[in-house]
Amino acid sequence: MKQKKIPLRTCVVTKEKLEKKDLLRVVKDNEGNVFVDETGKANGRGAYIKKDISVLEQAKKSKALDRHLETTISEEVYEEIKNIIER
Repeated sequence: MKQKKIPLRTCVVTKEKLEKKDLLRVVKDNEGNVFVDETGKANGRGAYIKKDISVLEQAKKSKALDRHLETTISEEVYEEIKNIIER
C-alpha cells in the first residue's frame, strides 16, 4: 500500500523543512492585511514559522517575516502568534 505524502514547508526563520502541522502560516492578502492563517488555506502570500517561542523571538529580531511578506508586521500579529503557540 502506498504511503500518503506528507506536505513539507520551510520555516522562514530557521530554514528547516517541517510538516505543515508543526508550522504556523502568516498571510498577507491583496489589501495588505497581515494575519495568522490557522487553516493554512487563506488566499495571499504566506510565510511559515515554526511553533516555538524562541523562533518567534528570533523572527522579531531579524524581521524575517517582514522581509518575506514585504511589509511591516504589527505587534498584534506577533502577540497572536505567541498566543497560538502557547495554547
